[in-house]
Amino acid sequence: MSSICLWRVALARVPALAATSLVLVALAHAGTDAPLRTAIAAERARPAAPLHARADFLLQPAVSEAALSPDGRTIAYLREPVPGQRELWSQPVDGGAPRRWLQRTEATELGWSQDGRWLLLASPTQLFAQAMAGQPGSGLVSPLGGRLQQRWAAVDPTRPAAVLLVAQASTEPVSWQLVRADMHGQREVLRQDAQRLVGFALAPDGRLAWLQRIEGDASVIHRVDRSGALIETLRCAELHRCGLLPRTTDAGDLLLRSDLQGSLRGLQRLDAAGRLHPIYNDPRGEADIDELTLDPLTAQPVFADHRSTAPLLSGLGAEMQRHAAALRRALPGRVLRVQVGRGPGARWLVSERGDSLQVPRWQCYDPTSGRLEQVLDFPPISQRSGMPATAVPEAALAHRLPIRYRASDGLTMRGFLSLPSGADAAKLPLLALVHGGPWSHASADYSATAQFLANRGYAVFEPNYRGSTGLGRDHVLAARGDYGGTGRVLQDIGDGVRWLLAQGVGDVQRVGIVGASFGGYAALAGVTFSPDLFKVGVASVPPPDFSWALRSIARSAEADVVSGYMPFEHWLSLLQLDPRDAAAMARLGAQSPLAQAASLRRPVLLIAGGEDRRVDLSGVIDYAARLKALDKPVTLLVDPQAGHRNDDPLGREAALYLMERQLQQSLGGPQPAPPDAVLQAYLARNTRLGEEMPRLRP
Repeated sequence: MSSICLWRVALARVPALAATSLVLVALAHAGTDAPLRTAIAAERARPAAPLHARADFLLQPAVSEAALSPDGRTIAYLREPVPGQRELWSQPVDGGAPRRWLQRTEATELGWSQDGRWLLLASPTQLFAQAMAGQPGSGLVSPLGGRLQQRWAAVDPTRPAAVLLVAQASTEPVSWQLVRADMHGQREVLRQDAQRLVGFALAPDGRLAWLQRIEGDASVIHRVDRSGALIETLRCAELHRCGLLPRTTDAGDLLLRSDLQGSLRGLQRLDAAGRLHPIYNDPRGEADIDELTLDPLTAQPVFADHRSTAPLLSGLGAEMQRHAAALRRALPGRVLRVQVGRGPGARWLVSERGDSLQVPRWQCYDPTSGRLEQVLDFPPISQRSGMPATAVPEAALAHRLPIRYRASDGLTMRGFLSLPSGADAAKLPLLALVHGGPWSHASADYSATAQFLANRGYAVFEPNYRGSTGLGRDHVLAARGDYGGTGRVLQDIGDGVRWLLAQGVGDVQRVGIVGASFGGYAALAGVTFSPDLFKVGVASVPPPDFSWALRSIARSAEADVVSGYMPFEHWLSLLQLDPRDAAAMARLGAQSPLAQAASLRRPVLLIAGGEDRRVDLSGVIDYAARLKALDKPVTLLVDPQAGHRNDDPLGREAALYLMERQLQQSLGGPQPAPPDAVLQAYLARNTRLGEEMPRLRP
């Protein structure tokens, strides 16, 4: 039987919600346009969605985090009955009464001790232990962050009730420590080292068995013998990624997520002799592992999930493969994250997300019967009003269709397309929605911005251009530093737009480009260097010169996080973006929207934050002033309290309104609903340029 026939048989068994995505993914490899045409036809056949209010896309889940106890009997969760008021609750999986433990907490992350008697709550400033078994003793385990850069690395997988911390030592000269701490803050230093510690693995008996350090320009993995001596075993250099799992196998081998045996990041085993053995890679050969699920008792991996193409949950081992297949059948097309419980009557907790699922769902899974039951079913909260709200129905939201196309130099590109339901795709205005980073990626999860724009009648294209993560090391390196306005990275975005137009998606006279951070830079570059294609640009927190942004990050505390703790300048040099390379920075500067401001002939909307620590506000203002002096069509909104991300619901709605208004005037989308008095006052306070936005002809 042919592969296409096999897929027809498979699709006959798949619910309609997932069918479009599966057709598109399965047949794309055949090199035909049939899958896209099939997807377009399916979207057009759906009932047209009603127009939803802007505030409907500014909802937040009532439950922000949930953690299953190791015995699979209790779910702890962080609930926000109103925005900014986070509470700690727990409830039995058998349906018993929930209990509130803390009325207020700053925690954003939860974890259980191995024995299930303690719940760990991590905030940006502290790690707190909540006693959960009726015993006294709740209290501070450790401060986090701060001058010593202390971070919670893991729950200790070898002790009943302990955690593992990595921090700078307070002694001179500066050194780094791996620390075991119990629930009362008593500390045991497992390793003190002159080099920065970034990874470790404990043997089953709790001894430090493997250590990962930054040594010069590489991440080096050492085996630790029983005397504490280090034996260099593996070097991760040249942008190879090596992430250690916190416990060894029973035989003492190290488990790690790495791309050392190929472009994609998979799961590998490192033996004492330094030999790597593959355990798991994406069976489709498409995407990196996004996350691993660890067994709560053994800390060994049991599930892997992928999100940067079509979502896939994979089981590791025959038993988990059966469970993964059952969950995929029950929740087709979803992004799934599983927490496993162990012991008699244990349940599993499944986080269910999806492209057309505005608020994540939590499902309780019985591994014995295969039965799923929704739990933690609270209404979402409106960020604008602070009151419970109704999520936008799935039928009114767009499907995020995975696509692939070839760039003009032949490299395969991937991305997503969202189409308004019930619409003729060929007649729609088309928007490129460009992700930030650029070392990030668009994923198969829900996107509020993409859904808002699709609801307004736009076809939305989200490219994972070269340099994006999630698609393997080769894809990241393929950018070769060519991020200038006429460079290869920006060409990938334009190539994707032109490919979609050629496939009958979008009106060539009504194309725009939208993005934030690097996506904002791409939007400015698009309208500056490709005005025949892009008729309007909307840029949030955009660096008008990418070389400025690189230098700014290099001076900030974020540099270590972005580069994985290796020297930031060296990391950038491997990407051919070394800020110390005067010629490379001059080339980027010359190809920037800032340098070519006089060439702009399309309208731009700029949105910036006064407290942005990643993109300097003065650069955005300087760019806007140049455009104004050149009599270019520019609108500028500056929220003086906002950072690189604006967490103020009013500010976020203002950005949606201004974007909606600009796109309507430039591309002929629907007229936006007028702002209410509160939003109008915000706009009056914070709009710096462009009270009246001109309508430009194509």
